Amino acid sequence: MTTIHRNRTITGMERLLSELTAESGIEFPGFLRMSTSDFEILLQKLAPLITKKDTKFRKAIPAKVRLAISIRYLATGDDFRSLHYLFKISHQLISKIVHEVCASILIVLKDKVMMPSNEEEWLQKETEFHDIFPHCIGSIDGKHVQILSPIHSGTEFYNYKHTFSIVLMALVDKKYRFLYADVGCQGRISDGGVFRNTALFERLERNALKIPAPSVLPGTDFIMPFVFVADNAFPLQTHIMKPYPGDHPEGSIKRKFNTQLSKARIVVENVFGIMSAVFRVLRKPIALQPDRASNVVMSCILLHNFLRNSSSSNNIYIPPGFADTITNGQVVPGTWRNEQQEETALRPFPAVARRSGLLSTQIRDQFAQYFFSQ
Repeated sequence: MTTIHRNRTITGMERLLSELTAESGIEFPGFLRMSTSDFEILLQKLAPLITKKDTKFRKAIPAKVRLAISIRYLATGDDFRSLHYLFKISHQLISKIVHEVCASILIVLKDKVMMPSNEEEWLQKETEFHDIFPHCIGSIDGKHVQILSPIHSGTEFYNYKHTFSIVLMALVDKKYRFLYADVGCQGRISDGGVFRNTALFERLERNALKIPAPSVLPGTDFIMPFVFVADNAFPLQTHIMKPYPGDHPEGSIKRKFNTQLSKARIVVENVFGIMSAVFRVLRKPIALQPDRASNVVMSCILLHNFLRNSSSSNNIYIPPGFADTITNGQVVPGTWRNEQQEETALRPFPAVARRSGLLSTQIRDQFAQYFFSQ
C-alpha cells in the first residue's frame, strides 16, 4: 500500500463533501452536477445496495463517498488513476466502486425512463409538440458512444467512423426527458439493424405501444396518424416521419416540412448535447469493456431524467439558455453547443437513402401540405 493510501482518512473525504456543501451553493453542484438535497435522496436510494461492512483491518469506504466517486467519474470522465489522487483510493478499487454504483443506479432509478402506457399519456406528449408539429409524440435518434477497443472483439464493435463504439438508441419528449433508451448494440451493426433490434421497434411493429388512433389535423380534413420524428438514418414509416432528402428551394413545400420537422427533431439532439455537456464521460472514449460501458451510459441517462424532474437540480442541470429555443419561428442555439468539442465520443448515424412505402410517403406529403398551408 502506498503512502497516499495509508494517509487516506474517511473523515477527510467526508470533510471534502461537507466543505463543498457549506460553500455559497455553487461548489457542490459544480463538483457533482446536482443539488445537495438530490445527492442525499440518491444516497438514500442507493445506500442499501452499496454500503460495505468494516473489517478488523480498515473501516469500509462509506456509501456517501462511493457515490461521490462514481458521480465525479461520470461528471468529468477522468480516468481512475487521476481520481485516485483526489480520493486517495487505488484505481483498482475505484474501478470496482464505479461499476457497483452504476449497476445499482440501474436498479433504483429504472422507473425514471418509462414510455407512456396508454392513449391519454401519449396525447399529453403530443400537446407539448403541438405548436411545432401536430401529432408528433416524440423524437427518435441514435448515437455511437465511442469506447476503447474491447478485448478479443475483432471488428464486432468497429463502426463506419473507424472507431469502436456501442450504440445508444433513444426516444425523448419535448421536455428533454428520455421515454425509452437502448444501450449496448455493437457499433458495426447498421443503423437500420440497430433500430430493428430494439424493443421499441418490435412493439411499434405489432401495434403494442397503445398509440392513439389516427385523427384529424387541426383545421383540415386530413386524418393522420400520430408519429415520431427522426432524421434520414431512420426508415420512413406510418408512425415515423423523416425529412425529404436533398436540398429544396426556399419557400417550397418540402423545405417547409423539413423545417418544421427539424424544430421537433432538434429536441433529441439537445438531450444528447445537454447530457454529454454535464456527464463528460460521454465526451471521450470510455475505457471499459462494452457491458460496463453500457452501464455507465445508462446511468447517465437515468441520472439525466432524475435531475430533469427535480425541482432543486433542474435549473442547475439545464440553466436558462442552455438548451436550444425557438424565438419568432427561428431556432436559437443553446449554450451547450458552445461547450462541444470538435471531437466527441457521441457520433450520429450516417444518413442513408431508403425506399419508403406508398402509405408512409403519402402521410409525409399530407403533413407537408398542412405545414405549407399554415
